[in-house]
Amino acid sequence: MHTDVAVIGGGIVGLATARALLWSGTTDSVQLLEKEPVLSAHQSTHNSGVLHAGLQYAPGSEKARLARTGIRAMTEYCRHHGIPHDICGKLVVATDESEVPRLDALLERGRANGLQGLRRLTPEEAREVEPHVGCVAAIQVPEEGIVDYQAVCEALAGEIRDAGGVLRTGEGVRELVSEGIPGGTGFRWRIGTNAGECSARVLVNCAGLHVDRVARLAGERPEMSVIAFRGEYQELRPQRRHLVRHLIYPVPEPGFPFLGVHFTRRIGGGVDAGPNAVLAFAREGYRLRSVNLRDLGEFLLFPGLRRFVVRHGGMVRRELLQSAFRSRLLAALRRLVPEIQPQDLAPAGSGVRAQGMRRDGTLIQDFLWLERPGAVHVLNAPSPAATASLSIGAVVAEKVGRMLVHSAPSGKGGGQ
Repeated sequence: MHTDVAVIGGGIVGLATARALLWSGTTDSVQLLEKEPVLSAHQSTHNSGVLHAGLQYAPGSEKARLARTGIRAMTEYCRHHGIPHDICGKLVVATDESEVPRLDALLERGRANGLQGLRRLTPEEAREVEPHVGCVAAIQVPEEGIVDYQAVCEALAGEIRDAGGVLRTGEGVRELVSEGIPGGTGFRWRIGTNAGECSARVLVNCAGLHVDRVARLAGERPEMSVIAFRGEYQELRPQRRHLVRHLIYPVPEPGFPFLGVHFTRRIGGGVDAGPNAVLAFAREGYRLRSVNLRDLGEFLLFPGLRRFVVRHGGMVRRELLQSAFRSRLLAALRRLVPEIQPQDLAPAGSGVRAQGMRRDGTLIQDFLWLERPGAVHVLNAPSPAATASLSIGAVVAEKVGRMLVHSAPSGKGGGQ
């Protein structure tokens, strides 16, 4: 089967991109290929469920811009489709005086990014919002919230089907062969999957945890690799959920993309505590005992990971200790909510984050796409990608639209 656009990856970014292509009128011929038997099986539904407003991202970055447009678009999308969400607000807290300068810098960054209603709070004011929080100062972020991303993905899939798009699950891509001159009217991608073949004029790679592998199948040699980090959660037992009313976050550490352990209310009830961030032993390694030798070998042989560990040794040790020793995690949580006791916590789920890393050991902090004639690769889309997915999809659809116009004399192609 031939199509104008083949989207590889059925997570929230791939779904939002396919929807944007169809609903914008860019094309009426889209197929989405997902290797799992169901859509949105990994990062899209194994995350904190937070709607991020863009507080901590560098002003002028794609993350900052798309988080701002994305949270507005996502909130409106949820309202329109009746998807459970709650703009409950967040506190970012400084737990000692050494963190106050970074908290103030964060406040200025949030204002530069256009966040509305930010407030610098004293400890007393913070406890009016969160009575059990421990801090010396805080920032209130009223625009952030929580959402059911599984329901968002289901709504996106429904809209794709309604617009004539084809969702093909259980089809992992095994081969990508370019035929013809990229950008020319005769160019196409021949796509081999474990279930057969199809072809497309334009390829969109939204493969998440496997995006670098798919890029290499397409003949690219990206100067980065996806490193999978596992985040492990605890949850507050029902009788102790009153300790957290909204979202409580620490001040982020500079140069480290992970936000540190925090408290997150869930849209279906309950309060998550965590996550830590440790190397996963598989790209889809949700448990310590989940080991994929190919994945692990790639991680360990990648020079960037070794350089990262050397550069951030202290933080790496801290995360490992918090994973290995519950008492270490409890101590980190008590910095935010001092009343937390060991018996208040119960093991919860975990997630895996696809983090782009360069060969020099630096983590790619911003969204990153690689655009080629006939292909767009979304190489790095960690948090806040779920929040920003509708905006990311619109950006990618615009790039694809230009390719389709340039490769078709009529200005629009069609499937057959």
